[in-house]
Amino acid sequence: MTLRPFTGQGCFLLHQKTKLQHHEKTIYTKKRGNILANVKPINLRNVLMIFPVKIHMYQAFRQAQTQNTRTKVLPFYGLGSMVQKGFSQEISSEHSHNLLVPRKLSGKAERMKTMYQKVSPNLNFVEREKQTEKFWKDEDIFAKSMENRKDGPTYTFYDGPPTANGKPHIGHVLTRVIKDMIPRYRTMKGYMVPRKAGWDTHGLPVELEVERELGLDGKEQIEEYGLDPFISKCKESVWKYKGMWEDFSGTVGFWADMDDPYVTYHDDYIESEWWALKQIWDKGLLYKGFKIVPYCPRCGTPLSSHEVAQGYKDVKERSAVARFKVKEEDAYILAWTTTPWTLPSNVALCVNPDEAYAKVKAGDGQVYYMAEALLDTVLGKLGDEEKGIPAYEVLERYTGKDLEYKEYEPLFDYAVELCEKQRKKAYYVTCDTYVTLTDGTGVVHIAPAFGEDDANVGRNYDLPFVQLVDAKGEMTKETDYEGVFCKKADPMILTDLEKKGLLFDAPKFEHSYPHCWRCDTPLIYYARESWFIKMTAVKEDLIRNNNTIHWIPESIGKGRFGDWLENIQDWGISRNRYWGTPLNIWECAGCGKMHSIGSREELEKMSGNEEARTVELHRPYIDEITIQCPECGGTMKRVPEVIDCWFDSGAMPFAQHHYPFENKELFEQQYPAQFISEAVDQTRGWFYSLLAESTLLFHNSCFENVIVLGHIQDEKGQKMSKSKGNAVDPFEALATYGADAIRWYFYINSAPWLPNRFHGKAVQEGQRKFMGTLWNTYAFFVLYANIDDFDATKHKLEYDKLPVMDKWLLSKLNTLIQEVDDDLENYRIPEAARTLDGFVDEMSNWYVRRSRERFWAKGMEQDKINAYMTLYTALVTVSKCAAPMIPFMAEDIYRNLVCSIDKDAPESVHLCDFPVAKEAWIDKKLEEDMEAVLKVVVMGRACRNGANIKNRQPIGMMFVKAPVALDRFYQDIIKEELNVKEVSFTDDVRAFTTYTFKPQLRTVGPKYGKQLGGIQKELAALDGNAAMDELDAKGALKFDIGGVDVELSKDDLLIEMVQKEGYISEADNTVTVVLDTHLTEELIEEGFVYEVISKIQTMRKEADYEVMDHIEVVVDKNEKIAGIIAKNQAMIAGKVLADQMTAGTVESSAKGGAAEEWSIKEWNVNGEEVTIGIRKV
Repeated sequence: MTLRPFTGQGCFLLHQKTKLQHHEKTIYTKKRGNILANVKPINLRNVLMIFPVKIHMYQAFRQAQTQNTRTKVLPFYGLGSMVQKGFSQEISSEHSHNLLVPRKLSGKAERMKTMYQKVSPNLNFVEREKQTEKFWKDEDIFAKSMENRKDGPTYTFYDGPPTANGKPHIGHVLTRVIKDMIPRYRTMKGYMVPRKAGWDTHGLPVELEVERELGLDGKEQIEEYGLDPFISKCKESVWKYKGMWEDFSGTVGFWADMDDPYVTYHDDYIESEWWALKQIWDKGLLYKGFKIVPYCPRCGTPLSSHEVAQGYKDVKERSAVARFKVKEEDAYILAWTTTPWTLPSNVALCVNPDEAYAKVKAGDGQVYYMAEALLDTVLGKLGDEEKGIPAYEVLERYTGKDLEYKEYEPLFDYAVELCEKQRKKAYYVTCDTYVTLTDGTGVVHIAPAFGEDDANVGRNYDLPFVQLVDAKGEMTKETDYEGVFCKKADPMILTDLEKKGLLFDAPKFEHSYPHCWRCDTPLIYYARESWFIKMTAVKEDLIRNNNTIHWIPESIGKGRFGDWLENIQDWGISRNRYWGTPLNIWECAGCGKMHSIGSREELEKMSGNEEARTVELHRPYIDEITIQCPECGGTMKRVPEVIDCWFDSGAMPFAQHHYPFENKELFEQQYPAQFISEAVDQTRGWFYSLLAESTLLFHNSCFENVIVLGHIQDEKGQKMSKSKGNAVDPFEALATYGADAIRWYFYINSAPWLPNRFHGKAVQEGQRKFMGTLWNTYAFFVLYANIDDFDATKHKLEYDKLPVMDKWLLSKLNTLIQEVDDDLENYRIPEAARTLDGFVDEMSNWYVRRSRERFWAKGMEQDKINAYMTLYTALVTVSKCAAPMIPFMAEDIYRNLVCSIDKDAPESVHLCDFPVAKEAWIDKKLEEDMEAVLKVVVMGRACRNGANIKNRQPIGMMFVKAPVALDRFYQDIIKEELNVKEVSFTDDVRAFTTYTFKPQLRTVGPKYGKQLGGIQKELAALDGNAAMDELDAKGALKFDIGGVDVELSKDDLLIEMVQKEGYISEADNTVTVVLDTHLTEELIEEGFVYEVISKIQTMRKEADYEVMDHIEVVVDKNEKIAGIIAKNQAMIAGKVLADQMTAGTVESSAKGGAAEEWSIKEWNVNGEEVTIGIRKV
């Protein structure tokens, strides 16, 4: 006896019907291997053969059935079951899981393993992605990908460090998938791509988080709590969400070295920053200055200009037009300010020296000085026409320069004493060209402590310095508003001015005002001593280096970022806080000597303190190390400031390597970076700090290519925020749609720098259209390859022997490789995605659909091998091309198709090389011809839809006008696709189409308005084709309307191509398709036949019949349909496996059988009502 293993789902058993005893359906169940428990013994003595379930098998065994009426074919679906040849004993239920089949392999009995793993049709990929992620982790695939390329050329990627004390949001999915995809692609191209992860750990956000945890509020309470424990808490807080970030990165498929990340608070990192700051100090570019800085009173620290740019908000506030009483004159100067809280600190007024000013008598009886150009705007409402009172009367005219040094009385006396102590003159008119006449009164008030322009005027005129707001942003004791936050003092100040008669107006206005990006407090421009890097000194170097960067899009680099550099300001580098890189300046309290320390070694040498080797480089520990002043012998202590955390981020190219103290060669190998990417809000953040530091230290840009990413919006295009309730939780999104689906959405939806409207429907649509199509095509291959035991390693593509469809797909495949490679090489991400999307669509919906019967063919003929090998090659190649974008699905497809049969292949698609196109297989003529076929088919379907003719209804004739007539092979494809009997290519379709003309009213109306009615009639009466010929030949139609010569060009006409009765057409600029909609009786009858077949096949499916079940058909209540069926019975019966087809009622056809065995349904077949019944025989 020889045991024969069963190879897979979808086979059927040929047996003697009379010998099958009990529970036939429970054995041949649809559910794989699911045999019901209490099966009675079955006699399998007369098992003949088991065959794969395929369409052609029906033809093979129909004859066997007709010769022996007791022979029947039944499907069997028990994966992995066995049967013994000649087995005669009865098999009881406990052995039923080991039933049957094909006689292929001999030898000892064993359960047969399929060639490829069965592919689930489930398009929810989340669970599969988790398994793939586990495989990557277990097999250390990322590390292997790095090891494999260690000798390749370096392609460096810098990862902008996230802060681990904040949770990931949906925007981080976008940045992660872009930053992952390009390095994956470059690795497959043979590059060694270092990807060191990093953590941004310093800065005020960390301090604020710790303050909340400890219940502290402000710097005073922090210092009372103690710096040592506070700094320790900051270190702990930094890692609050580290695990969440790592899980998030793994789920997204973001590959980076997270086992050895750079951390900005590590001492080695800080020491490298100290080296950098000393280089800048030695160049004379790090200085301490008194400057107006954007200042957060809540945080107690200034902000850099790029930090300010992140926090603007639109606000509505009251401005003030104040009356400043002119000394020794019954007149006032009207001055406007948007910051009433600065008026108590006023020391001067300012006008534009070159503009015209006027002294006027106003309608309110007062005399005012202000800009002449703004008189109507400011004073116009004071007139009274009924009483004959003008709004104003000009008394005298001046230039601004004429008013210089005109004195006035202060609005408040708060600052008078301070001015006298400084022995500086105040309260007079100054001049500066920064004053404009775009709004206000043309006169501005000057408070040098609260504005850069004010400070410049103060320096030019040696004005006293008055600052009646303290470091907390509160009004000082010299005023009547002590302790009130300055912005909240505005209404109090306006009220007091009103009481004094010194408030002319307080109009509301809306403007964009800077807020602290960390705590949301309104900023104030405030005079402070701060440390600055003199970026203005390297402005030209910055611009030159920026011009070497490939910005994507270019408009950011040349526009937003380029404009920023053109107006660069010195970088306010210091912060009056605690948790940050300490500024490395030691200062002598005695003589003021200052020195910048550049290393631990230097600090130990100058201090003589061995602890300098090991002391933690943070406050308060580093502050304990002092130095003896080399000039006066006094004690030098470190200044109290820490530095801007953006300097930390910008230092990562060198500080991550502890350069220059170690890893010098490694740094030089990985500098500059070939690629970085972050969101657009980093334009003045990380992008700037990177360029600034590399320019200062290395005189070049530290990155060569940058993709700037847009923000994520909701479905309606609104900014996402928790307060609006429209924010998307990234973990929920990933758990719902999977990483690949979201990745694909971000790649294909729009250019990465544009805003992305993220919503589930859009993600699912991309998943269905591309991923679903690719997965189903892959599943199709695996299903039939398993049935046929097709092993791709045992065959090869012989190109010269391939049919046209295979050559077409391979040509498209190799074109795909070239285009995707070129797009990714040049960072054209949506273009690469769309190319992949288009190919997969054509592979599935054109190649596979038109080649299905080749996979169903009997045996393993060469044509079938060609089809298998072509589709296999395409699927494996697509998995490699798409691997950087959809790494999880690409891995699944590759490992099943390749690793299942080739044990020597790389174990992961991400260890493979990116495909290289075989140019010899690219046939552009073939691609163009097939594209023309597809175009004709699409237009033909549109014609059918337009004529409301179903595709099952054959059409007699189709006409095509195209630049080139397709040969017979392509015409046959068109005929099959469109169910058309004949296709005719012609140069002239005017026998079936014509043109209508109407006047373009926009152009014809002004020229021939009175003749318009006649023109419409003339155009309606034209021979459309003849008129079009004349228009093409002469460029215009000419005719006479009531004695007026009319000439109309194409621009004057609305032209529409229309079909003549009995024809329907579709056209574009090059191709016209015309269907002849005249249906003969023969065509109509054939249409009925196909409709009847369709209805019966639908009933078979609804009745849950097996593929090879034979049936009986009865047709009732329509003689016409019954007649058509009788006439075409052989064809219909062959298609639907009908042993008998009769006309009449179900009851009359039962012939003793139970009527319940019948499935009966009423149908409308092309307008004919009919009842059809079927039952299994």
